[in-house]
Amino acid sequence: MIVLDPSKVSTNCQRKVMANLQKVVAAVELPAASCQPGNVPGAADVRLNRNSSASVPLLVDLDQSLIKTDMLHETALAFVSAHPFRVATLIAWAAKGRAQLKKNLALSAELDANLIPINEDVAAIAAQAKNEGRPVYLVTASDETLAAKIANRLGYFDGIICSNGVVNLKGRNKLAVIRERFPEGFDYIGDSAADLHIWRSAREVIAVAPGRGTRRKVQSLAKPTTIIPRQKTRLSALIKAGRLHQWAKNALIFVPAILSGTIADPHTVLACVLSFVALGLVATGTYLINDLFDIASDRRHWSKRSRPIASGDLPISVAILAGAVSIGAGLAVGTVVGAGVVSGLAAYLVLTLAYSFQIKRIPILDVVVLAALFTLRLAIGIVAAQVFASPWLLVFSMFLFTSLSVAKRYTEIQRTIEKGGSSVPGRGYVIADSPLVLGIGLATGTASILILVLYLIFDAFSHSFYGNSNWLWSFPVILFLWISRIWLLSQRGELDDDPVAFALKDQQSLLLGGILMTGFLLAWIGIPL
Repeated sequence: MIVLDPSKVSTNCQRKVMANLQKVVAAVELPAASCQPGNVPGAADVRLNRNSSASVPLLVDLDQSLIKTDMLHETALAFVSAHPFRVATLIAWAAKGRAQLKKNLALSAELDANLIPINEDVAAIAAQAKNEGRPVYLVTASDETLAAKIANRLGYFDGIICSNGVVNLKGRNKLAVIRERFPEGFDYIGDSAADLHIWRSAREVIAVAPGRGTRRKVQSLAKPTTIIPRQKTRLSALIKAGRLHQWAKNALIFVPAILSGTIADPHTVLACVLSFVALGLVATGTYLINDLFDIASDRRHWSKRSRPIASGDLPISVAILAGAVSIGAGLAVGTVVGAGVVSGLAAYLVLTLAYSFQIKRIPILDVVVLAALFTLRLAIGIVAAQVFASPWLLVFSMFLFTSLSVAKRYTEIQRTIEKGGSSVPGRGYVIADSPLVLGIGLATGTASILILVLYLIFDAFSHSFYGNSNWLWSFPVILFLWISRIWLLSQRGELDDDPVAFALKDQQSLLLGGILMTGFLLAWIGIPL
């Protein structure tokens, strides 16, 4: 553990802590500007009276208290995200003890402390205490390297007490140092059951989003208590992170059955529904994994910074567990349909993980892979419905969804230009790529319309279940109108990041979709044209 206090720390103080804990203590100074009351906006440079209530120090915990995340999880994720095979190194470090693990990660992981989400309610309490002339200390089990970065970022802490690579300053270890350092009393801001030892000795308890059990125990202490509630429930954050609205994309699974005329068969419908659910669960798990590996770039992004994992609303540990459970459940449901569907789900999983780990940073290849993931949905539908795989349909899908994926990238480039950036965060595109990306998007979109026309001529019109296939000629017209609208809005900077998600909320897109479905039904029923 380490005490950082430019005015208080001394060799004598270190000896006292060593004598009490028989453990190693180091002293590191913060920059003077971050420790002097007079440098805090609105604070008076006054001489503190230790006997007054205003002099009672406020001690602030870091993980899940001052910040909305856990620094151990953040650094472990950053370390592994750079090179996934580092997991073995992570396990080896963990075997040496948590304090050593934190130290190694703090020194090895590339983590920007300025992007870590702050709990504004806690920060406001700490800033107010400082403005009132009270000493404010950051007391955390996180390593000294990271704790100092957060303290310097905020600028109002008088000192830091934290882990130093030898002792993990948590629970009773933290309490022992606090008692030695602040024998006249203190107020403490914490969040979990591990802080109960400290709250029992505190003058006032400030609990940040405690669990039900911890809340009951805190209230039983019969001390002045303040509860800072969680702004969003973890369940709502998990649902948002799972992107359930993206399940609409999985409706592509039903397309082969519809186009082949087998959608009326109950067994086919059941197989497609189960495949829909299975792919939805796998996709939800991969969205969580993607957001975990994208956490740093998401925090730099104008809209993605509000995603639950990036914003700290969903803990990293919960996201990892939920992602694994969701993927496992999806594969289990797929086995009910058959080995072919499981193979399709496995291919989707592998390709998505490859995209999350590396491909998303490779220009052009990234949008082709996104289009392939859409086309895989059709392939899974073909296997589930056990119908003939039309090559025209699959090629059409690749070109159409390549165009839509490029529209997404083009929008991101345009937003980057608006904000004065030079490159898209977390992607391989720079602003100079804008004309090329625009050209590729328009070309692939136009090609998809041509391929649709060829599909109708050489494949769709040959199916006998259409009563009047002439109605299918409405398809290329509607597709042209919709693709043109997508690119028109993208050029104007009015398109959301995800064109598919945009289409689900855009009235004109929904109207065009309704007209397309009407045309298909008229062709199927055989209404004269």
